[in-house]
Amino acid sequence: MSSIPSGELDTLRDWLRWTVSRFGEAKLHFGHGSEEAYDEAAYLLLHALNLPLDRLEPFLDAKLTQAERAALGQLLARRIDERVPAAYLTHEAWLGDFRFYVDERVLIPRSFIAELIPGGLEHHVGAAAQVQAALDMCTGSGCLAILLAHAYPEADVDAVDVSSAALAVAQRNVSDYALADRINLIRSDLFANLPEKTYDLIISNPPYVTAMGMEALPDEYRHEPKLALDGGDDGLDAVRTILKEAPRFLNPGGTLVIEVGHNRTAAEAAFPRLPFMWLDTAGSEDCVFLVKREDIIAGR
Repeated sequence: MSSIPSGELDTLRDWLRWTVSRFGEAKLHFGHGSEEAYDEAAYLLLHALNLPLDRLEPFLDAKLTQAERAALGQLLARRIDERVPAAYLTHEAWLGDFRFYVDERVLIPRSFIAELIPGGLEHHVGAAAQVQAALDMCTGSGCLAILLAHAYPEADVDAVDVSSAALAVAQRNVSDYALADRINLIRSDLFANLPEKTYDLIISNPPYVTAMGMEALPDEYRHEPKLALDGGDDGLDAVRTILKEAPRFLNPGGTLVIEVGHNRTAAEAAFPRLPFMWLDTAGSEDCVFLVKREDIIAGR
């Protein structure tokens, strides 16, 4: 158990310096919202003290109460000793300006697809009003379904997950955004339990970590549901099923968007006849592909 010298740390500045040092010493892994020790330390401290997340400087020399020091000590001990990701400690994660409730029933939101909704897809799906029905496959916390509902205000959105525990979290987020009348949560193993319905747009951030990748995961990622990460030997188990079944659920001219992480080479080798279009995001060039319904059918 980490020794937190809370009695020696008086100000927020003291706590920030100490936390950054300990995070570095413990060799924590970052990748669930923050990319470095300083950013995550500042976020955790501000959140725990109920301070604005974008205003650190005015509070740096404020002295903490004994109760605040005790609470910070417990929080930081869990991050350092148990390697619990910050998002699970604060029960929140952000995609752009959108905040979502999360806990260990769901993957922490970080999909590259979020950056593509709607601007990165407009050229392929047309104006927002043209999307009347959309599907988020493997919805987890419901984050991408909520982004779809905001980006395509005319669309009814179905959000599918095999985990009833994950859907309970998604329900909370859908309620928080007052979208229960537009987002339909469905428990299904991919397409297995879906009703006969077709969509203009299907997106999916399925499990895609390879078997080798699962063995090498940092401790922080082992707090996330294995079901949401494990993509089989080559990371493409769910992707194969989605590509096989998607044409039946897509309207003519419909669009399928799938995130596959760093599995581009494996995906192109597995489906050599499919003309994948790889979509650039701020953080990737080959993690998300787009393919049209007619091209999937022709490439079989």
